Amino acid sequence: MDETQRAFLEELLGTASPSGFETTGQRRWVEYVSEFADDVRTDDYGNAVATVEGTADTSVALAGHGDEIGFMVRDIEESGAIRMTPIGGSDRTVSKGQHVRIHTDDGPVPGVVGQTAIHLRDREDDSVDDISEQHVDIGVTDDEAAEELVERGDPITFDQTISELENGRISARGLDNRIGIWAAAEGLRRAAEGGTEATVHAVSTVQEELGLQGAKMVGFDLAPDAVVATDVTHATDAPGTPGDRSTGVELGEGPVVARGSANHPNVVEAVRAAADEEDIDIQLQATGSRTGTDADAFYTSRGGIPSLNLGVPNRYMHTPVEVLDLEDLDDAADLLAAFAESAHEQTFTVEV
Repeated sequence: MDETQRAFLEELLGTASPSGFETTGQRRWVEYVSEFADDVRTDDYGNAVATVEGTADTSVALAGHGDEIGFMVRDIEESGAIRMTPIGGSDRTVSKGQHVRIHTDDGPVPGVVGQTAIHLRDREDDSVDDISEQHVDIGVTDDEAAEELVERGDPITFDQTISELENGRISARGLDNRIGIWAAAEGLRRAAEGGTEATVHAVSTVQEELGLQGAKMVGFDLAPDAVVATDVTHATDAPGTPGDRSTGVELGEGPVVARGSANHPNVVEAVRAAADEEDIDIQLQATGSRTGTDADAFYTSRGGIPSLNLGVPNRYMHTPVEVLDLEDLDDAADLLAAFAESAHEQTFTVEV
């Protein structure tokens, strides 16, 4: 990952794009891919597609979702306290005591999610309030002052910076799934530089965290021959992972190829072959029922689009301190490019 690619990743991570409010992040992604794509387009909800035209009669899509989880201003109390509602799968156990930003039309408003001091709490009550019972303090003294700054429906995200950890690892909020759209963009760029014969689309979808909604729109409209949706997947090598939820996926051991459910066997085989050809280490993961990613929407679009979920190992998903290994991410982009470059040689239909 060179300096330009790293700067792009940091820009994506530094741009708040909670589901339903992805425009700023999508705009930055479009700016980046426009430098090397033959065509870039967006739809009415902000899904973005960048295309490199090939000469073969094959088209593949490399996808990620550009949205993140967050919160929203639900109500404003007389005291000026702001009540929240979640956007997507926000975790009520990690929100208290955090710095947040409320994103308004006039710019961000800083605040904190209040947490009653340990001295004042009932020491025997270790329950965690639902998000609807938590509040944001922006420092005002009444509702009139608060309403001059924020409105009901304004999105809220954690105010979190990128932390450099040891061994080429980083921590940040929103790695899920800014890393997926980074990999899609970089996979497209690297495939273009490699002289792909297939037509390759890079896709940044919206509202994945609300039910894979953007992928449903793009899958129907784009109808490629195959899709690889890149998203984070759980690295279960950290302390605290329940034994019955362990998958063997480890941080730093390479991108993860999912098998089962949405994951088309021919696409699985093509990606594994590309990994072998490029000497890229991969891990395998069982997904017996669903992947929980955009692949679940793509593979049932139209009459069925052969799809695959490619995972990047991630610790502490849906918290402000998600952790990944940058080498896993860079390898994922290389693998996407290698798959795209070999796509014109593939058959994505099972023989029955």
